[in-house]
Parts: sequence; C-alpha cells; structure tokens
Amino acid sequence: MSDGDRAFTPRRAARVLLVDADRRVLLFAGFDPARPEHRYWFTPGGGLDPGESSAAGAARELAEETGLRLAPAELGEPVWRETVEYPFDGVWYRQEQEFFLVRVPFWEVDTAGFDDVEQASVTGHRWWPAAELAASGERYYPVDLPAVLARALPAAGGPAAEGPAGVAGEGGAGC
Repeated sequence: MSDGDRAFTPRRAARVLLVDADRRVLLFAGFDPARPEHRYWFTPGGGLDPGESSAAGAARELAEETGLRLAPAELGEPVWRETVEYPFDGVWYRQEQEFFLVRVPFWEVDTAGFDDVEQASVTGHRWWPAAELAASGERYYPVDLPAVLARALPAAGGPAAEGPAGVAGEGGAGC
C-alpha cells in the first residue's frame, strides 16, 4: 500500500518538553506493541480529549505521566507545532501536536497515572542532555528534538523565564 492509499486516523495531541535545572529533557522509553523491536524515546504528552485545549491536555498528560500538576495557564504558549504521520499498534495516525516548555529545578517522576497502553509499552524514563541525545544513536521523537530544544531554551548561561510557581512557560518561536 502506498502512502497515498493509506488511511490515516486524525489525532490532536499536546506534548511537554519538561526540562530540569541541568537543561536535561525528560523522555520516556517505549515501543510499538505491533512492532516490539521498534524502540524509541519520546516526550510526555498524548492525545487530546474531544473539545480539550492543547494546554489543558498537556497539563492533564503531564500529571498522569509524571505526577507534576500544573494549571493549563502555567504552561504558557506552545513553543513548537508539527504534524506527523506514524503507525502505533497497527493503526496509522496523522497527528497535529503542540509542544509546551516546562522548566523545573528538579522533578521525581511518578508514573502511577499511566493508562493500560502506557503501562504495557513504556519501559522507563531518563533525563537527557540534548547534546548527549543527539550523539547517542538512539531513536527519539520528534526526530529533530535537539534542534527544537535549542530554539525553545534560553541561551546557555542566560536566565530562564520564570512563570508561576517557578515554572517557566516561555520559549522560542514555534514552527
């Protein structure tokens, strides 16, 4: 089947670039249940509920997947947007997603809120420095994550824009 013949399930999603004081981004390790050999790293976040705003979905997903609870307004504006097409568990999706930048001094990740699919397909998490991730040879999504982080984060050594509760909600220009 060619890409032109493939039926895509449309999906809206919101994702979070959760970055700690050492400028490391939180990523989850996972795999596609239909292709267990297809392993990759990805940001917290996921599909939006019907009628849910991107900020509300990102805040909900962040709480479910990491235990970090923020009001949607604390996320600020998205720092990046993209549309991706990908298979997961035998279904092809065309996903429009927005990314929010959240800065924390430190965060102890709590995955107790994972749903059944996440419990079955997420194998761990790690805080990654962008340069180490880019040099790692690991598969990660979005595929240009180090460049997205470079645009979204203030210059090295510069102050982070602090939002409510010490969480930065400002970032670079979105695509």
